[in-house]
Amino acid sequence: MTDEKKYVFVASRLTAGNLLFPVRIEIDKDRVTRIKPRMFGSDEESISLSKVASVNIQTGLVWSTIRIDSTGGSNPILSHGHLKEDARTIRDLVERLQK
Repeated sequence: MTDEKKYVFVASRLTAGNLLFPVRIEIDKDRVTRIKPRMFGSDEESISLSKVASVNIQTGLVWSTIRIDSTGGSNPILSHGHLKEDARTIRDLVERLQK
């Protein structure tokens, strides 16, 4: 087991689709992962940091939607219900870790 730093951002339970099992965005030195827990197991999708093409943030009054596109043409990572500050931090982390 390594001591690599992992950043975790959890969507608000007050937003649609996140009441029982809120979505998590996890960022480490290699990839960005969206984890949607379910009653039994979870759905996970990830994009290697080297393949991230863009991070798009749509903000509302309180919550933001984050879209992370890849250069490989795969489906983007899409997550809603994050605080605006968390969304900006996710974008900044991805940009910083890509360098």
